[in-house]
Amino acid sequence: MKPLTPRQIVKELDKYIVGQEAAKKSVAIAMRNRWRRLQVPDHLRDEIMPNNIILIGSTGVGKTEIARRLAMLADAPFIKVEASKFTEVGYVGRDVESIIRDLVEVAVNMIRHEKEAEVEAKALEQADERILDILFPQDNLPAVALETPGDNGDDAELQARRRRTREKLKVRLEKGEFEDRLVEIKTHIEMSPMLQVMGPFGMDDVAVNIQEMLGNMLPKKSRDQKTTVEEARKILAIEEAGKLIEMDEVIRTALQRVEEMGIVFVDELDKIAGESSTAGPDVSREGVQRDILPIIEGCNVVTKYGVVRTDHILFIAAGAFHVSKPSDLIPELQGRFPIRVEMDDLTEKDFVKILIHPRNALIKQYEALLATEGVQLKFEKAAILEIAKVAYQVNQTNENIGARRLHTILTRLLEDILFDQPEGKEKNITIGRDLVRKEVAAIAKDPDLSRYIL
Repeated sequence: MKPLTPRQIVKELDKYIVGQEAAKKSVAIAMRNRWRRLQVPDHLRDEIMPNNIILIGSTGVGKTEIARRLAMLADAPFIKVEASKFTEVGYVGRDVESIIRDLVEVAVNMIRHEKEAEVEAKALEQADERILDILFPQDNLPAVALETPGDNGDDAELQARRRRTREKLKVRLEKGEFEDRLVEIKTHIEMSPMLQVMGPFGMDDVAVNIQEMLGNMLPKKSRDQKTTVEEARKILAIEEAGKLIEMDEVIRTALQRVEEMGIVFVDELDKIAGESSTAGPDVSREGVQRDILPIIEGCNVVTKYGVVRTDHILFIAAGAFHVSKPSDLIPELQGRFPIRVEMDDLTEKDFVKILIHPRNALIKQYEALLATEGVQLKFEKAAILEIAKVAYQVNQTNENIGARRLHTILTRLLEDILFDQPEGKEKNITIGRDLVRKEVAAIAKDPDLSRYIL
């Protein structure tokens, strides 16, 4: 984990997320506390539990983006789930423990990619050696040399000559002289049995383990593939990287990272909150809350890679809470989310900032997309102000979808340009206020049209 201070964390989040200072401050403290916990004496470390957070706000205000960017800053395994997709065990739905299994899968892939990056140079070198063997196979030594090795020096001289030739060919290969030459490579494929094990929910790991056991009993299948040297290098490098990586170490590191640094983002928490009743969907809602409670409180979850403790996984929940409120959750679950942050609705000024300031701002994205066609796209300041104004007005009159409204408006505004440009001759396009008013502002004033188009 990078030992960033809370102020540094907020500064990094500011590069991608406009406003929401209270939410950024809360998640920054939670992230720093994880690093602090690892520094305390062992006898206290297990006693310090994460302060889970509920982000309360309308859709499109940045709840998911804050959690996702936080995970990227921490190099932490991250998974987003929708609470409404889970139902209590016995109902149709998924077992909530699959959240942790999926998180472990994310962590294993993350660590494997990190290890692959570490051995990339070695893997490429070994891939080049295999390509050399395919392009220029070495002939067997003469029988005389094999019968009397070392006596007359023929064997050593022959091998030295071949080594020199191979080094020259290797240099030419590294310079890219053989990239377009076709070669036939042999790749190894794991033979997976055509079997699907059906069982009750929560038994997905049992099915996987049975398939793995049967797979290990079958030999690996080789497949001949004809491709260019350039593509062959990529394929063989992946194979060689797999040989260089110690999977036991990958799994061990992944499990540790999940337990110490994992982040689970539970969206739509408000959908499982509400007054309980003796019948109807509320029974299932409360059931989901009671099922999700153990993994948030801390328990052991069995995965195909080993047992995972969830005590120190950080849970960030989110919901609009228009109909329900956090106090409608069962008391036990409320207690596991001690920090609650109300997100601000986006203003017209916020929309202006969202369009131009973040590193991944929408205007920057469209400028980059059209630059691939050799087109220089520019937005006048007045046009940006008009787009922000329209987005804010439509959110006020229709369903408030936050910053996502900007996607809809820009797509509508640039539709003809994006369609015509591959054959278009205009290489400098400027978007002005008049074009915005013509394409979208008029539609925004008509409630019926804006409801269906914007």
